[in-house]
Amino acid sequence: MILDVLENAHRYLVLHKGFAKAFEFLRRPDLKELPAGKYEIDAESVYAIVSKEHGRRKEDALLETHEKYIDIQLVLAGTDDMGWKPKSLCKKPAGKYDQKTDEQLFADEPDACISTKSGAFVIFFPEDAHMPLISSGQIHKVVVKVAMDPL
Repeated sequence: MILDVLENAHRYLVLHKGFAKAFEFLRRPDLKELPAGKYEIDAESVYAIVSKEHGRRKEDALLETHEKYIDIQLVLAGTDDMGWKPKSLCKKPAGKYDQKTDEQLFADEPDACISTKSGAFVIFFPEDAHMPLISSGQIHKVVVKVAMDPL
């Protein structure tokens, strides 16, 4: 898991070949004006989901993990108090892994809370269980999905 601000994104380009296209999209000057929806960046290997959602309470959320994709979550407005826990320490699966949605849910409590404000991003790797969209207000964010392996 990585927490940083967009101006430092260049430091992470060496971690994955898809990160260059992902961060190029996140630097778009019109990013805040894009309507909610899915945006293809590099077919299914790198794509973005823009959302404006009312946050939820921690008590109403579950941790999630992904096997096929890395998440780069950039907050555009609001604060997302994302929960985090190493996947290896999650012991309470809430269902089976869903290949179609690339999601495994867990009912474990997060080990840490990552208060992510506008302009900050978090990178969650497959070993990072995370609980996004925790807020009492609206969150405007972009999640870029980067395939672990070329699809």
